[in-house]
Amino acid sequence: MITSLRLFDFKNFSDETLRVGPFTLIVGSNASGKSNIRDAFRFLHGVGRGYTLAEIVGGKYGADWKPIRGSASGIVRFGASTSDRELAPFALEVRMRLSCDTVGDASYFIRANPEALSGGRLSIAAESLTINKEEVYSEKVFDDQNGSLNRDQPALFQILRWASNFETYEKVRKVIDVLYQARFFDFAPDRMREPTPEVQTSLGDSGEHLPAVLKEICNNSERKKILNEWVRELTPMDVEDFEFPRDASGKVHLVIHEKTGLKVSANIASDGTLRFLGMIAALLGMDSDGLYFFEEIENGLHPSRLHLLVDLIERQTAKGRVQVIATTHSPDLLSLVSDETFKNMSVTCRLEDKNDAVIHPITDLPNAEKFRKTQGLGRLLASGWMETALAFTEGYEDDWEASE
Repeated sequence: MITSLRLFDFKNFSDETLRVGPFTLIVGSNASGKSNIRDAFRFLHGVGRGYTLAEIVGGKYGADWKPIRGSASGIVRFGASTSDRELAPFALEVRMRLSCDTVGDASYFIRANPEALSGGRLSIAAESLTINKEEVYSEKVFDDQNGSLNRDQPALFQILRWASNFETYEKVRKVIDVLYQARFFDFAPDRMREPTPEVQTSLGDSGEHLPAVLKEICNNSERKKILNEWVRELTPMDVEDFEFPRDASGKVHLVIHEKTGLKVSANIASDGTLRFLGMIAALLGMDSDGLYFFEEIENGLHPSRLHLLVDLIERQTAKGRVQVIATTHSPDLLSLVSDETFKNMSVTCRLEDKNDAVIHPITDLPNAEKFRKTQGLGRLLASGWMETALAFTEGYEDDWEASE
């Protein structure tokens, strides 16, 4: 489970930390950096996949891995570079709690340097892994044990080749698993309507393979019961069953059966219904595990159903297998979260007359708990109070503390 992400000179963040819980919500105006946080998690996910830095940033052919927005040189925070010939490095540090009796907290740090004269080509400037406050490896440890580091690729996978004992191997493997088990969903209803081979039982980032994933869920009677209950709650449809007919090519289609006898094909189902089905499939699927990132999670969903979506996510993340990070612009959604989720909400904000953005837990804003009870988080978001309070505290922290 990831507990925090720290960004150094990454895009529009100078040195900011996001606190991460079971269900983490991020709010902020457009262009404040919410999508840049997603890019940082994608960078670390690429590390977990064992890609080179060039592949992480530029895309990997044949691996369904899209480039991170902006070139390698564009990842560096604007104004951080010292000259056109030398670009400043950027760094990410992720802290996590590993699910193992003998392995507790871990911290992985990577600093990458874009070379201006090579079109922004990235190379590793520094890297380290610490588990239970014990350094598993760093630049110096790696050099001493195995010669020079291949600076085009993060060292995590390279370490597996020279791990001195099984315990070290297992520790590194668990860190890799946390980074690898991340998904970045941006549902496209047209992709979700497409028939799919039955063997494709992992939901794609755009929601592709939805029929096959739902079919696998329905093969388990208990999961099917839960699926039907949530679909009935989340949509106006009185769902009784699902059907998965095959076409001449053997691909699986999705048909929803209502109690009235009406059969609704995915081809004519509403976009909102498909988005709900995608979220349910992601959270209830047989391979549901790791970190899920949703941008503007409320898109296409009716406000009257948002409380059910929040309830579903909070129930599933409380089980400890799945973490959800989501951005939102919805005041209605913020008013529905539990006390536990409230503790893991952050706001991003670009400071006035600056390109830099900051990240701040909402609970740490002045009187946030009081205003939540008296006015509601939705009203605070809609009025712009969160960004105003954050900008004020960033500029006048000492004065504020003195006045308390």
